[in-house]
Amino acid sequence: MKAMILTAGLGTRLKPLTDKYPKPLIPVGGVTMLDISLAFLQKHGINQFIVNVHHLADQLMEFVAQKRWEGLQIEISDETGQLMDTGGGLQKAQWFFNSETDFVLTASDVLTDLNLSEMIKFHKETHALATLAVKERETSRNLLFDNSGQLAGWKNNQTGEIIQVPGKSTSKALGFSGIHVINAKLFNKLTESGAFSIVQAYLRLAATEKIMGFDHSNSKWMEFGRINNIEGAAKNTDFIELLSKLGF
Repeated sequence: MKAMILTAGLGTRLKPLTDKYPKPLIPVGGVTMLDISLAFLQKHGINQFIVNVHHLADQLMEFVAQKRWEGLQIEISDETGQLMDTGGGLQKAQWFFNSETDFVLTASDVLTDLNLSEMIKFHKETHALATLAVKERETSRNLLFDNSGQLAGWKNNQTGEIIQVPGKSTSKALGFSGIHVINAKLFNKLTESGAFSIVQAYLRLAATEKIMGFDHSNSKWMEFGRINNIEGAAKNTDFIELLSKLGF
């Protein structure tokens, strides 16, 4: 199985750190976010990767060159001309997944002990078009699910805005963990083009396709998209434990 790690974001919430580093190469407790993502995926048997580049792309390409020298199979999707967002970025990298039935898409700023192998197994057993890692946590935006665990909507908890999937009723609101398992048939079902959010595509497709949630509320999860989440991470016991599980 292959994976795409989303690494092209501007990281505006991490300024001034992202004036010097691209977001995925910011060190957290002495380890870059991208090294964390690669170690997590490798732990679950994934050894072929693609990363997209935009902001400070030369640094990311140098990082990839070093990883290739170390024997890692990793490719680059070049978005230096235009930042494509999550959906457009995945669509641009479609060529990398031409031989795949299923693959993983993940953010580069999360650390978790989620059992990705179990998530992949669940995805295949449910014959889902996409499976999204979710958990009970406080968040500014929730994904909404029906009684069968299928995506039923989205809610902005700050503004109250709700997007409801037609024909679906909501029974549970969960926070998205930034990790997806996707069937490659998704590419043929995308009507969007250019820069777009993959979650917007999921909400459209959920009316007719099976978009499942994989609830890992019993797992630990951290994200590093904000300065305050990075500061002090090295002294956080959960952070130390999670890094240790990945061999750092």
